[in-house]
Amino acid sequence: METGLPMVPIEPARLIQGLLIDVDGVLHVDGDPIPGAAEALQRLNALGIPYVLLTNTTIRTRRQLGELLRSLGFPVSDDQLVTAGAATATYLRTHYPDQPCFLLVEGDVREEFADIHLVENDSATVVVLGGAGSVYTYDRLNLAFRLLLRGAHFVAMHRNLVWERRDGLALDTGAFLMGLEAATGRQAHLVGKPSPDFFQAGLARLGLPPEHVAMVGDSLTADIAPAQGLGMTGILVQTGRFRPSDLETGQPDVLLSSFAELPTWLTSVQ
Repeated sequence: METGLPMVPIEPARLIQGLLIDVDGVLHVDGDPIPGAAEALQRLNALGIPYVLLTNTTIRTRRQLGELLRSLGFPVSDDQLVTAGAATATYLRTHYPDQPCFLLVEGDVREEFADIHLVENDSATVVVLGGAGSVYTYDRLNLAFRLLLRGAHFVAMHRNLVWERRDGLALDTGAFLMGLEAATGRQAHLVGKPSPDFFQAGLARLGLPPEHVAMVGDSLTADIAPAQGLGMTGILVQTGRFRPSDLETGQPDVLLSSFAELPTWLTSVQ
């Protein structure tokens, strides 16, 4: 992959003072670190550039994800993590307190939902879709379908169609979510990316205006375009879900071969 260069000159008034950083496909792929990514984040840390990790990860809690990243050499604290799973739990507590929820998600994230009434039967009044995997059986998807037909509230942690694993691309939540939406005529409330509220949560954690923040991600649709729509600089890395054909649908402000290049690029334009 060729080294990317800024596609749009960074104006002095838009100097980047903080970063929102995607995790899967940017820092690691299925637990395998992107070469040079940990060292790059260590350098950003040494340079004093604040960052928040903004991720649609739903198969791990913030604590579990923080432990994984630190074991891979990334200097992050759990407080620097904004995950779709945790944000969804907060959304449920706020909007549907004490209502029984049917949670369809790969991985053990029940720690985030410890005080939420989770059920596995037709008493649920809220259907929640998280990351896809082997738990997405016909019977469980059909239960979600029938609950929605009966009027259950519909919540999705994210709409990602695919995610990158060690063995290649795999189907993710969006593929099943679109089917349920089409079959029921219902539209899910989206909590994670590309929801603007999710990006605003990351900006609030940074405490910076969007014009001084860059979003670093591997997806034009989930990371870059929504961030640009809020006034942030979009930095696309050519790892994870990135495919060259993605550039036919939109353009980032900056294109880099990987996260490892980010500190050098940042110091060259600041």
